[in-house]
Amino acid sequence: MNDTTASKTESLLAEVDQYSAHNYHPLPVVIERGEGVWVWDVDGNRYMDMLSAYSALNQGHRHPAILAAAHAQLEKLTLTSRAFHNDQMGPFLRELCQATGFECALPMNTGMEAVETAIKMVRKWGYKVKGVPADQAEIIACENNFHGRTTTIVGFSSEEQYRDGFGPFTPGFKLIPYGDAEALAAAINENTVGFLFEPLQGEGGVVVPPDGFITKARELCTQHRVALMADEIQTGLGRTGRLFCCDWEAVRPDVLIIGKALGGGVYPVSATMADAEFMNVFTPGDHGSTFGGNPLAAAIGRAALRVILDEGLSERTDQLGTWFINELRAINSPHVQEVRGKGLMIGVVIKESSGIARPFCEALQARGILAKETHHQVIRFAPPLIITQEELEFALEQTRKVLSV
Repeated sequence: MNDTTASKTESLLAEVDQYSAHNYHPLPVVIERGEGVWVWDVDGNRYMDMLSAYSALNQGHRHPAILAAAHAQLEKLTLTSRAFHNDQMGPFLRELCQATGFECALPMNTGMEAVETAIKMVRKWGYKVKGVPADQAEIIACENNFHGRTTTIVGFSSEEQYRDGFGPFTPGFKLIPYGDAEALAAAINENTVGFLFEPLQGEGGVVVPPDGFITKARELCTQHRVALMADEIQTGLGRTGRLFCCDWEAVRPDVLIIGKALGGGVYPVSATMADAEFMNVFTPGDHGSTFGGNPLAAAIGRAALRVILDEGLSERTDQLGTWFINELRAINSPHVQEVRGKGLMIGVVIKESSGIARPFCEALQARGILAKETHHQVIRFAPPLIITQEELEFALEQTRKVLSV
């Protein structure tokens, strides 16, 4: 790297440091171009993207089918608001319902908007349908959760940093240890309207629940008429080797929350899925979004979903993910405590005696691999699902060198 290109990177990093809120701690790389699983920085260096924008790029960077749909729609219509209909939203919701098996969908933009939508819907269902007394509804969530950053959502986080300085918080939430079915059973009472959970905790450190937990949660929620609310924003749309992570236990939630990869890495698209029993509690004026279901988002969402289904990304992720996890576990490293995950959502846990995960991510960057630490001790690997075996072998080779030092 010469002085000219070095100064370009440094200048851009300094600009962000000066003008941006310091609410992120990214790796010191400035990306200007992407294609498939690869990205290039402003200095021309090539890296393999092993994070996929936290699973928003399951289809890879700039997938041609998704770009074509976006370009075509940009030439016709981008926004109407929900004051009028558009010709893309109906087909998008129909295709989404057909793919997921739910009767209705409410389109939003970001994942946390979809979570907020689910919370509002399930609370209102509790009052209007289940008969819970006014303002007494409770939703159970899990410790170590990550469902977004709104004040309501961080209010039921167990991560102190997410809460610090943002109170007072919304009441009506109760936490249980993740994966503890007995704790869930004990927490349910007559005012419980929902159980909100991630079938695999991503931001929490790629934490996999015990086998059978989702099945038991389904049974308990059915028994007590509680809505099972699955946040599949990161785990959904093929990431874990199934279309949805709940599919590993053949469980159908009452409420399915999806986002990230639904926008194909091009545009924010999310949705809350449920049957009419839940969705029909909304009447005009109850809830909405100016941009939710806009024609550009709907056209992109349709293409993003088709790529996942038509290219069989769930199936190939199951095969490649199983191979990659086994190969990572076979690395004889003095630094690794364990390797955990499903499909291509993988966490390599670094022993505390070896320090934190960030220096390992920086060492991977120096070898052309972009991964990111989470919860201090975990290196998260989540490449685009279009990645090939050969490309994964390159990632494995570089990871082996970093972990073996």
